[in-house]
Amino acid sequence: MPSAFSPVSDSGRPAAPSLWRDSDFRRLWVGQSASQLGEHTSLVVLPLIAVVTLNADAGQLGVLRAVGQAPILLLALFAGAWVDRWRTRTVMVLTDAGRALALGGAAVAGLLGGLGLPALFVVAFAVGALSVFFDVAYQTSLVRLVGRDQLMRGNSALEGSRSAAQIGGPALGGATVSLLSAPIGVASSAAFFMLSFLSIRRIHRREPIPERLQRPPRVWRRIHEGLRFVVGDTSLRTVGAASAAFQFSFAAMMTVYLLFLPRELHLSGTAVGLALAATGPGALLGSLLAARLPSRFGYGAVLVSAAALGDGVMLCVPALHGPSTVTIPVLLAVNFVFGAFGQLVNVTVMAVRQAVTPHGMQGRVAATITFVGMGLTPVGSLLGGCLADAWGLRTSLLVTAAGMMLSPVLMALSPLARLGRVLPAPRDAPPAVTGQEIHGVDVRDTGAAGPSHP
Repeated sequence: MPSAFSPVSDSGRPAAPSLWRDSDFRRLWVGQSASQLGEHTSLVVLPLIAVVTLNADAGQLGVLRAVGQAPILLLALFAGAWVDRWRTRTVMVLTDAGRALALGGAAVAGLLGGLGLPALFVVAFAVGALSVFFDVAYQTSLVRLVGRDQLMRGNSALEGSRSAAQIGGPALGGATVSLLSAPIGVASSAAFFMLSFLSIRRIHRREPIPERLQRPPRVWRRIHEGLRFVVGDTSLRTVGAASAAFQFSFAAMMTVYLLFLPRELHLSGTAVGLALAATGPGALLGSLLAARLPSRFGYGAVLVSAAALGDGVMLCVPALHGPSTVTIPVLLAVNFVFGAFGQLVNVTVMAVRQAVTPHGMQGRVAATITFVGMGLTPVGSLLGGCLADAWGLRTSLLVTAAGMMLSPVLMALSPLARLGRVLPAPRDAPPAVTGQEIHGVDVRDTGAAGPSHP
């Protein structure tokens, strides 16, 4: 996976030693990479089973996607409050094991002939719920393992592995369902989660987490602290609003997109997987660019321009007609551009968010942004199914793709667009948090965390 670890930090001082020399970071990276590959495989396998094997209609596919996304709305805030008080290694290991068991059970059910839509709904919800905890934990883990001056390079590596998963996951998922069988497709996802489990459990470094008091604050109070911190910071508030606008429209678009490719363009399951996988090489390029462009042109300029280009290219898809020899190359190009600029936005936003957040708030802020940004995705998925039934696939795809353009507009109209070439300084956490210590290190001193980290 390409990465751009420059020898000098953003401040012009010599950078810390390469992250690749840190065995614990390598274990985190391998585990997160395998986990992302398992997740992206399952995100294609389960809908393809519903559409190709079980002949699900647009409404049923929308419900399936909504069920898998519902845990974001239901559990994200609780995940943040919980992760801030536990070692991220423990959280990641448990969630990997749980997802492997859920998908392994689905594979067995498929072999026995019992893998129907109700079983898919249960598996989708279970995998989605555990993924919420894993995603909050791996983002928090990076901050606990590396120093502040290594965040951009660490995020580039981790987000680059997610990009690699976008290459292999959809292609593997589509191929296994089309060429082998649905149970094999599900089992392949379970195997990746087991690989992640084996790698992450070998992380040895003890994490600096907040000391647990005898009478810890109630979970609702800790959730409120995270919400108040995000609302009180202009950059984080804008990130949440822009993410919500994008993810809502993207969820609706993807429901239509997954129907548009096989039914309107008459692509096979393997071709669908290939088209979706094209976002992966683009995202690898985006990860490489993210380690260089913000420090050269400014974080704000990169965020706005990349979001506008990446989202805008999807407006080309509804105009596609003709044989697969024409449509597939165009889809590959569109998804490559979408992946490149989308990944550039993802890595840059994550670095900004981590930089302005104190250590003791990392889990809750990550969860709050996830909740605000992704909470409406189940509604978006349902809306996509309803629009496809009511307006047809082409019109629905055009409307939902246009909706994604609200995200760069919100960023362009906010102070986030004026961020310079250096990451912003961290804000003070609320009083209830700043009084805590992380094994003797005050959480307000976010620049002091050396190697002790989604």
